[in-house]
Amino acid sequence: MPGRVKADLNGVPETALWTLHHRAAEAARPDTVLPDPRAVQLVTEIEFPFQERLGAARPWLAQALALRALGFDGVVRAFLADRPDGTVVALGEGLETQFWRVDNGRAQWVTVDLDDPLALRRRLLPHGERQRLVACDARDSQWMAGIDPSRGVLVTAQGLLMYLQPAQVTRLIAACAGAFPGGTMVFDTVSRRFSARTRARAKGPGGHRLPPMPWGMDAADRDQLWQVHPAISEVSEVPLPTGRGFLGRLAPRASAVPLLRTDRPLITRLRFGRAPASLTGQP
Repeated sequence: MPGRVKADLNGVPETALWTLHHRAAEAARPDTVLPDPRAVQLVTEIEFPFQERLGAARPWLAQALALRALGFDGVVRAFLADRPDGTVVALGEGLETQFWRVDNGRAQWVTVDLDDPLALRRRLLPHGERQRLVACDARDSQWMAGIDPSRGVLVTAQGLLMYLQPAQVTRLIAACAGAFPGGTMVFDTVSRRFSARTRARAKGPGGHRLPPMPWGMDAADRDQLWQVHPAISEVSEVPLPTGRGFLGRLAPRASAVPLLRTDRPLITRLRFGRAPASLTGQP
């Protein structure tokens, strides 16, 4: 349609449209768990066959993705309450509209993404002087240049790390821990079982075939993150907020359900202290 911006993304970048499709469907509900008018508006401005390529947005899945976003929002709000002039670095942000949900009017916001999704984001979303777009692969530490850790840094990776190889994830977390002393990182993961399903090309939730997810992490694996870098001072789970209906009420209590305790998506928060001088080589 005239006036719409054409979206031509494939592979992992296309998941930005899949996520937006569901988040906007949830946000359009009168009883939504995640008010997000900008996401609702975005889907009307994009020329893309959402239904044909991605299938219908299923209400339970739309709510699940919205609760994930709401969990990340809570971490960002808590960070900005403590460090109001801090910097939020959103890795692989795609078409996430979190900035407009949580902005405190003072924070610096850095979006790091590949060329094509970043170009689409630039065309669709307004960006002010406190927002910076960096065209860079998240695995390339060049995006860390110019980020001042003295006012606090929060690195978010929503819907990203599962698409990396395990060794790449480890290197990225270690690089963030070393570059941003006193900072925080929050990311989500899929279970080992779900990772295996995607690698076998099985259909995912809602019937859409997602790209392979090489990295999966079960709740029992979380303690291994302590070993990634000596500056990691906290490893904790971020529970999902309470949602709507039975599944929505179950979301924050999934860790107590035997069938879900080990095979469920997770949101994990890491806090970084300062690595001991003997381990960093600093005097």
